Amino acid sequence: MKLSPHTNPTEPPNLLIRFHNQTGAAVDITGTERGHSSRWHCHGCGECSGKHGLSFAREEANHHATTCRASHHRLR
Repeated sequence: MKLSPHTNPTEPPNLLIRFHNQTGAAVDITGTERGHSSRWHCHGCGECSGKHGLSFAREEANHHATTCRASHHRLR
């Protein structure tokens, strides 16, 4: 199976926000809306954050999505 940035990964049950990076790869924010339990993960380059409040995680994820040009491809 080939994953491309135009094939979004399955949405996790705790998905709060999904951005897309410069090549269309998903940058997901998961966790909860309250407390410091939100984190982001880029499906393009694999970078991720530690746990933060949602507003901070959203700001970081959006910044990452605007600058990341990675599009991870896997062949199976």
